[in-house]
Amino acid sequence: MNKNYYAVIMAGGVGSRFWPMSTQEFPKQFHDMLGVGETLIQRTFGRINELVPESNILIATNARYEQLVFEQLPKATSEQLLLEPAMRNTAPCILYAALKIYNQNPDAVMLVAPSDHWIDNEAEFIRNIETSFKASSESDILMTLGIQPDHPNTGYGYIQFEENETEIKKVKNFTEKPNEEKAKDFLASGDYLWNAGIFVWSAKSIINAFKNFLPEMVTTLDSDTIYNTNSEKEFINTNYEKCENISIDFGIMERAKNVHVLPVDFGWNDLGTWGSLYNKLDKDSKENAIVGADTVFRDANGNMIKTQDGKKVIIQGLQDFIVVEKEGVLLICPRKDDQDIKQIMKDAKENFGEEYV
Repeated sequence: MNKNYYAVIMAGGVGSRFWPMSTQEFPKQFHDMLGVGETLIQRTFGRINELVPESNILIATNARYEQLVFEQLPKATSEQLLLEPAMRNTAPCILYAALKIYNQNPDAVMLVAPSDHWIDNEAEFIRNIETSFKASSESDILMTLGIQPDHPNTGYGYIQFEENETEIKKVKNFTEKPNEEKAKDFLASGDYLWNAGIFVWSAKSIINAFKNFLPEMVTTLDSDTIYNTNSEKEFINTNYEKCENISIDFGIMERAKNVHVLPVDFGWNDLGTWGSLYNKLDKDSKENAIVGADTVFRDANGNMIKTQDGKKVIIQGLQDFIVVEKEGVLLICPRKDDQDIKQIMKDAKENFGEEYV
């Protein structure tokens, strides 16, 4: 494996749209959401380890999930954990990782990837990442992977690229989640991709981009003598919360002029909602998807059922519903309303208490 290849797995989110399965104490990246025998973070780590040396894979997560990471990734060391003492979105976390990696290896190129996405064709994913690593090693560019859209999805941001004969395209602009009419126009135009939030760049290039666009953050976090020493944790605990709460997209990618995109198609799903999980699962003859439960359906179609293993469930007369049971909590919600579950979780917190969310 190439010693200059690094990766940062972003694993600090709560996954509130997967409540009640995903909670603040045990979020979705630490669950086996598809019933495949591996949690999402385990699957992501193993996939990346096909290309990146194990010791060069860093895990960025909230400090409260430190023990969960060690339980699920027992080969990971404390040096590989970037523990965020406060939630500050993706830009501060990525700068922290880049500074730490650059301190180890000024020639490093790094992948930044979410811990909770699903990828069907892992061999194609690795080929795409290697292409991106090589390009980023040779040029001062910031790369993102753009998913070839197959329907006018309104839940994703879009990337417009310049048409050319090369595999890697220059980005024209980023567009936030569109309405359905705009999404249909994007799909028809052929020069838009879904923004998957998967990035590749050299550590040097992304640090320079931060110096150009978020210099105060660099001033707050940069130190030649702190990273990869015993003083790093105390330094981060003191300074990290001073950083602006801003995403890498808003802070850097939408402002930089050297952003490029590689169009990819490796069977990607961001597993952002129960509906997206339903789309990935095998279905019975009535289009019902089941994880964990032993289920009998009577006049029931298009449902998503998730319970503890072996739970006996009988469903009669339900069409296109989500039914999720976990440790004293039962959620029943139309599949079409799965985006409302984040608010439903807040209602549950208000009515039942903090321990249920």
